[in-house]
This record gives sequence, C-alpha cells and structure tokens, in this order.
Amino acid sequence: MKRFLPSLLLLSAVTACNNPEKKEMEPIKWPDAKAPVAERIPHKRIIHGDTVVDNYYWMIDYFKKGPDSTKVVDYLKAENAYLETMMKGTETFQADLFKEMKGRIKEKDESVPVFKNGYFYYSRTDDGQQYYKYCRKKGSLSAKEEVLLDVDALAKGHSYYSATGFSISPDNKLLAFGVDKVSRRQYTIQVKNLETGEVYKDAITNTEGGVAWANDNKTLFYTSKNPVTLLSEKIKKHVLGTDAKADVIVYDEKDNTNYIGVGKSKNGRYILISSAGTLTNEFRMIDADHPESAFKIFTPRSKDVLYDVLPVDDKFYIVTNWNAKNFRLMECALDKTEKENWKEVIPNRKDVLLEYGDEFKDYLVLSERKNGLTQLRVLRNDGSDYYIKFDEPVYAAGIGSNPEYTGKTLRYNYTSLTTPNSVYDYDLLKKDKKLMKQQEVVGGYDPKDYVTERLFATAKDGTKVPIAIVYKKGFVKNGKAPLLLYAYGSYGSSTEASFSSQRLSLLNRGFAFAITNIRGGQEMGRQWYEDGKLMKKKNTFTDFIAAGEYLVEKNYTSKAHLYANGGSAGGLLMGAIVNMAPDLWHGVIADVPFVDVVNTMLDESIPLTTNEFDEWGNPKKKDAYDYIKSYSPYENVEQKAYPNMLVTTGLHDSQVQYFEPAKWVAKLRATKTDNNVLLLKTNMDFGHGGASGRFDYLKDVALRWAFLFTLEGIKK
Repeated sequence: MKRFLPSLLLLSAVTACNNPEKKEMEPIKWPDAKAPVAERIPHKRIIHGDTVVDNYYWMIDYFKKGPDSTKVVDYLKAENAYLETMMKGTETFQADLFKEMKGRIKEKDESVPVFKNGYFYYSRTDDGQQYYKYCRKKGSLSAKEEVLLDVDALAKGHSYYSATGFSISPDNKLLAFGVDKVSRRQYTIQVKNLETGEVYKDAITNTEGGVAWANDNKTLFYTSKNPVTLLSEKIKKHVLGTDAKADVIVYDEKDNTNYIGVGKSKNGRYILISSAGTLTNEFRMIDADHPESAFKIFTPRSKDVLYDVLPVDDKFYIVTNWNAKNFRLMECALDKTEKENWKEVIPNRKDVLLEYGDEFKDYLVLSERKNGLTQLRVLRNDGSDYYIKFDEPVYAAGIGSNPEYTGKTLRYNYTSLTTPNSVYDYDLLKKDKKLMKQQEVVGGYDPKDYVTERLFATAKDGTKVPIAIVYKKGFVKNGKAPLLLYAYGSYGSSTEASFSSQRLSLLNRGFAFAITNIRGGQEMGRQWYEDGKLMKKKNTFTDFIAAGEYLVEKNYTSKAHLYANGGSAGGLLMGAIVNMAPDLWHGVIADVPFVDVVNTMLDESIPLTTNEFDEWGNPKKKDAYDYIKSYSPYENVEQKAYPNMLVTTGLHDSQVQYFEPAKWVAKLRATKTDNNVLLLKTNMDFGHGGASGRFDYLKDVALRWAFLFTLEGIKK
C-alpha cells in the first residue's frame, strides 16, 4: 500500500510457461532442497453470499498476538533458510555485488546547505558510518560547525534506527525530532536544547514524528496515531515541561478514511492542520502567535474537492481541483477564505496537470506536468511568468528545499536515467542556474556510455503508455538481451525516470532497465490516475503487460529474458501480472507486495485499510467486493505454471503486513504446476522500507540482482 521442492531442480522456464523461446536456455542448476510446506488450516470467509476457504488465514496470528505467536515466526524463518540454501551458490557473488555498489557511494559527503532564519543547515556523512550528522553554521558557511544531532552515535546498538521530522524553534534554540527504533513508523518526539545539549524529558510517543512550533518557542503541535491501526487520528498540543499524557487534543478526526497532519506556513504566520482523503480534504488554521486560540476551517470539505493552501503576505494562493480536473490556481483575501471567495489565477488545462506550489515573498513557483514530464513555472508579483527549461527527452525535476520565505533563489533537483542526482540554485530574477552539487559516482561514471529512449506502448484499449528505457552502448536489439521492467501505478503517484548508481551493476552486465508510466499513476494528468483506480484498476495491470509485450515485439528483449519488478502497491501489480500473463516473464521480483486485497480491505484493524477505500473500494459493498476479488493476486492463484519469483517482506512492516506475501507464497507453492523457483525473504528486523543504514539496504539489492543474474546465467 501507500502502501513479496522437488529433488535436484534442473530448471528452465519452459517447464513453467510452455514458451518455445525458452527451450534454448541452459537449464538453471539449483540446489537439491525441499521448500517449506505451510500448514493448511481452513478458514471460511462468507460475505455477499460468497464463501471462500482461506487455508493460510492463520498467518495473521503474529499481527494479532505479537511475539507469542511462534508458529508464524518459525514458518518465516524456514522460508528464509530455504532461500539461503537455494541462493548459497551466489553468496560470494552477492558479497562482490554489495562491495561493488557500496564502492560507488561517496562515504564522506555533505548535503548542499539550506539557509533559514540566520543559519545554514546541512547533513554530512563520514567514512564507514551508516548514518549521518545533522549540522548548522550561523550566518556564514565559514562559521564554526554545530552538530545538532549525531545520528551515528544515537543509532549504535540498534538494528534499526530512524530519526526524522527535524524542526527548529523560531528562536533557533531548540530542536524537535522523531525517533523510530522498530520500523513501524511510530515515532517518539524528543526535544533537544541546542545551547546546553540537554535532551528534555518531554518524550511524546506514538506520533508521526514531526512537529509545528508556535511562535512562543514552547508550544508545539503534533500528530498522534492509533496504536493498533496506526491511523493518524488526533492533533495534539504540547507545552514544554508538561506531562505529554495531559496534552490537549486540538483536533480529532472522525472520518477514518482520512489522513491528518499539522505544519507551519513558510512565512511563519500560521499553524495549519490538514485532513485529507483520496478525493476530499480540508484545512484548519490558527495564528502561530496565538497557540491558545481555536482552529478555524479554511473552507469546509466538500465531495471530490481537493485543495492546498499557500499563504503569502496579503492573500492565500490555493491549488485545487474544484471544477478543474487537472487543478487550477486560485487566490483569496486573508479574511475571506471560503471557496465562494476564491478567484481564478491560472485556469484548468486539459493537457497540463498543476501539481503543487512553493511560495516566496515575491514569487510563486509551480510544478506542472505536461506529456508526463515536469515543468517549473515561475509567477512574479507583477503577474508575469516564465518556465525553467530542461533539455533531456526523459528526466525528473522537482522543487527542492526552500525554507526561507524572503529568498530570491529557487533550489530545485534534477536527474535522469543517465544524469546523477543534481541540485541547482536558480536566480529567480536573473533567470540563471548554478549547479550546487551532483551525485558523485565513485570509481568513475560517464553518462555518454549509456543510452536512454522514450517509447510508447499501446494498451489493449488503444491508450499510449509511456516507457523510459536505459541501456549501455553496445546493447543489441535482437531479443537476446535481458531487460528489467519496473512500475508502480497507484495513488496518483508519479514514477520518475531517475538515476540509480546501484542500477549500473545491471546495465554493465548487459541488462536494459525500463520504467513504464501505467495508469493509476498521475504522470499523464489526473484522468490517468482515475482510469487506474477503483473499478478501473485492471487498466494498471493490462498497461504493464502491454509495455512488456511491446518491448518483446520491438526486440529489446524476449520472453526468455524479460523480468518484472514492483513494490508495495507495485507488488500488487506483480501479483496480478503473473496471474494474467505468466508466460510473459522469465522472472519477477515482488517487494513487500500488497497481494491479499480482499481480506485486508475487509479488516479495519489492519493499518491503512480505512484510508484506502477511495483507492481500491470497500469490499463490504458487493460491487467492489466482486471487482477486487476478480484481480486480487491471492484470490486468483490457479493451478498453472508461474515464472521464477523472489518475494520480499518485513516482519514489522506497517504498510503491507508480512502475512500478505507469506500467505501468497504458501498458496502459490501448494497450487502452481511448474518447477520454477519461488523464494520468500522476510527481514525479521525491519519494516516496509528495509534497513535504515545507508549501506545495509544494498545487501537486499545484491540478493535481487543475484537472483536475476542466476536466471540469466551471469556468474560474475
């Protein structure tokens, strides 16, 4: 969600997929190991007159009972042991891949400083350290460094450690931050006195991790979570030095389909509470000088209306889809914020999606998307405007960190499949840019050694689906090269064509890598998203299949060498495409996959469920139940051949619970008719995002790449 045997296996995918192309492949020699067999305990689900027997429902036990449920943990450990046995022959290769990818990362590094309220803020990393230090300098970059938080030191002794939500008080003397030591995204907020180094006893548990400081430097607002469902339910107010248990609730969200949050406006004048569902949202606000006051609604929520508020000195800008499919820009007076008083500044455009904005005292910068690509538009106070141009055919660009309201320089980020992550400062008056930093690929990297293309596949309904592809020069389009196809395709989240140094390990061994922008994302506008959700969700899956078929048709690869990858909601995509077109893929990697959609969406005790009804539908309603059941991967496992598969999950995952991929793998093992390899890797220490250190996650990447290389017969 927003949110993966028989004796001596001499395998080839032809056994599974009946694909003549694959008969030419040398059989893959896997170890002689027997896969775990999960116990079958029938559990009946009866709803809408439909009875379904779920033999692996019992795997939810750890989620319900915690550490007392040893049966589930024992099964997951058995799967891990099986994976280790099957991949044992690649251990040295994995170690080499880890060393290779780690070797591309500049260990001693520093972020580009950001200026706010008299200080330059940045983070830096040291040789051999997994985490970082959060620092600042007063007034000038030549000033003495203050280390505000040494996360390397704080993380010692913890298998997982995440620090987030750094927020400095208006007087620059206090730092609030959130800590998660489990990987459930349940943060404890702490406050550090930057003058004395003391960490206050004010420890606020079970939060989202961030705060909004009032201007009195002692009052902070934060988001409190339900400890079971992990829903953000309440906004609370804390005064330093008081007991957090007595914190006042300033907002209590009654709609359990909404996410809520609290922040401070860029100009420092307002504390803003947001309550947002997929299709409707609402803001409340108070004057940051008066934290004791009651929050006032900006404009009441109304069905299918989304809006964002950007306060400037004399008015509010509003980005909204009110009577505007692709969103438009509005404005209103400071004292007349109801939408009847909004005036249009930039109208809705059929071919341009207005995404979001960043406000400055004298400028407003808007992120727009046209033909799937981002463009940045600058509006001056005098009403004139211009665009910042980008040159590559496929790229990713976005507004960066610009916390200083009075600033006249725009920080933006830029990357592409061949251009490393780059940070630019753009002079909004002079219209010139300066490269502040580009990701260094240690050991050398020349973008001219790689080629990118933008392609369009045709979906079965005639829709053109974008594909961005990268490969190393010398790549031959004869159908014999391996290709990894990636997509996400949910929540209106746009998948960008960005650079990855770890991906070079694939490209340098002959792989092509492709990203396809399938419906369910928002790359091609708001309608693109709406055509890939709810009762149109299957467009997401058929778009991906069409992209795979196109790449085979055009000889970029063949079914014998085509691989697919997606994670979370993209893992749902992986589960759907192996059910719908199992013979198209030689191998699939499904990371933390959301594959048990019906059962999860019926259980409101599971984190995120109620927030997701507008995305997937509520299966308590029969039409939604029938449609979700028709594509949910777990529901549609059949007695047929499936491709080679690697599935990953985390025991403490808060977004997609471990039992979804575990149940799916167990059912696949008991049902599929092929002898292809099926592996489940459960990270017993981490959650949805994997390891927290900046190097440890590469071990998981090395496993994924080694899995693909094994299927391709690549041994070094």
